Amino acid sequence: MRDAETTLAIINDRGKRGLQLERVYRHLFNRELWLRAYGRLAKNDGAMTRGVTGETIDGMSLQKIDRTIELLRNERYEWSPARRVLIPKANGKTRPLGIPTWSDKLLQEVMRSILDAYYEPQFSPNSHGFRSSKGCHTALKDIFHAWTGTKWFIEGDIKGCFDNIDHSILLDTLREKIQDGRFLNLLKDLLDAGYLERWDYRPTLSGTPQGGIISPLLANIYMDRLDKFVETTLIPEFTRGIKRKHTKEEDRIAGMIYRARKNGAIEKLPALQRERRKIKSRDPFDPEFRRLRYIRYADDFLLGFAGPKDEAEEIKNRIGTYLRDHLKLELTPEKTLITHAGTEQAQFLGYGINVPDGPHYTGGIKLRIPSQKLESKVAEYMHEGKAEHRGYMLQDSDFDIVAQYGAEYRGFVEYYALAENRWWLQRLRQGVELSMLKTLANKHKSSVVAMARKYRTYVYDKGKQMRCYEVVVERPNRTPLVARCLGISLQKRPFQVVIDGPERPSQYISRRSELIDRLLAGQCEACGSTENVEVHHIRKLADLKVKGQKEAPLWKQRMAARRRETEILCGRCHDAVHRGDNPRGRRGGSDESIAE
Repeated sequence: MRDAETTLAIINDRGKRGLQLERVYRHLFNRELWLRAYGRLAKNDGAMTRGVTGETIDGMSLQKIDRTIELLRNERYEWSPARRVLIPKANGKTRPLGIPTWSDKLLQEVMRSILDAYYEPQFSPNSHGFRSSKGCHTALKDIFHAWTGTKWFIEGDIKGCFDNIDHSILLDTLREKIQDGRFLNLLKDLLDAGYLERWDYRPTLSGTPQGGIISPLLANIYMDRLDKFVETTLIPEFTRGIKRKHTKEEDRIAGMIYRARKNGAIEKLPALQRERRKIKSRDPFDPEFRRLRYIRYADDFLLGFAGPKDEAEEIKNRIGTYLRDHLKLELTPEKTLITHAGTEQAQFLGYGINVPDGPHYTGGIKLRIPSQKLESKVAEYMHEGKAEHRGYMLQDSDFDIVAQYGAEYRGFVEYYALAENRWWLQRLRQGVELSMLKTLANKHKSSVVAMARKYRTYVYDKGKQMRCYEVVVERPNRTPLVARCLGISLQKRPFQVVIDGPERPSQYISRRSELIDRLLAGQCEACGSTENVEVHHIRKLADLKVKGQKEAPLWKQRMAARRRETEILCGRCHDAVHRGDNPRGRRGGSDESIAE
């Protein structure tokens, strides 16, 4: 049996060559793919979240994989309905999230890895959502570098995209490339599995399960049809001309400069050059020039058009008609806008995008932080206009407090690294700094000044000395733990130009994780037994809570000493752990296992 990386590389090669994929179902019997899927999902916090049953990643074993493979071999696997919960959105509304059972998550990840390997090389380069080598910043960089001269932005938003994906259209799309009825039937059963909301079963007549491992990939496969329509129909139709023609004023001054140089009147050149810089060199209303560009991230898309507004309206209507007639989707009227690039900002991926109009601008794209985004973020650290401490963090350690504030600040600041007005984030820096210091001061019954003196230090970022706050936890014979907040330069980051070169190494070449190696060893790490070996999982190391416990169970001490969130145990030792007892066996009750 081939290893997982070889199997996926072969499937990926068929996708690159545009060949149909046959006999896919048999790949679900490959235990190596299941181990790879387990290794990937074990890193997710959601792996310990229950679905409609009590099953989680805790208790994972090779026997469980083999039993599922046997059910699939006999075509007897049954999907469980997802447990639906409602997640609040920023606008006050909620969105549904489906939580599958652990077995369903694992099988979805195996199926996702197969489909991703095949479809990834076939996706449009203008699609950036839920892809391994792309993301928000790659989409924004493409806009920045290639959309110069845009006059109109067409902002597109699809109403309930994930919830309204038509199952028959999705399966027909998959059937064009995948020639395996058993695999498609398994996928159809997943789409039809339904969900439980407050323990009330409801069928799913359309849509892909939000929260499902495979759902983002299925959405990309579905929306790829829109990408192809825009790229093969709309862009060729609304793109013409090589360059905009020169304006009459530009030609007049260029002629005067030419004659001045020819006649030796060098003294006239500086004034003519200054006059030339004040006017537009190219005609923005050239009737023989059009440009249409397109980018998509999940269900949000943006088009940039250089041409008249009536044609921009036509493009918007054509896309709406295609979505309705071919994909059975609708645009959201209040979010699908035509925005003038010179006087307004289009909103895409949290950035404000425009092309400033005027004689001193060259038509280049400007990316900015929207003021409402910054204000809402700053408000998280304020109360009645002043920075406020966080009372719920007073029981945390200083290390955890600084680390939490630092992570929040760093995530927001780095996301807006491309913004022209990144210096606006000074307001956020002040709010984060004061809120953190007030939290520390309240915890220690001290003052903000005292806390600042205790933890303030300086680091260099982009060659500039920056003030930050740092907590260091020393560890004997080990690298100290460091939590840091602030210390990031707010200068705009220059864009890196991507240079075409050799193809990057295959993403399917990887080393098996240490967790999988320990599981395959098949030996209990507490007693040495080789019977009924399974994996004990915890959500995070903080759950062990060894410090302050004089008589903590040995299994907790062992996992804390090794800084592992997993331990390989036999069934008897695993049951003892869940009872709160020490696993008893050849090594379970001794301190030797902790020192190892």
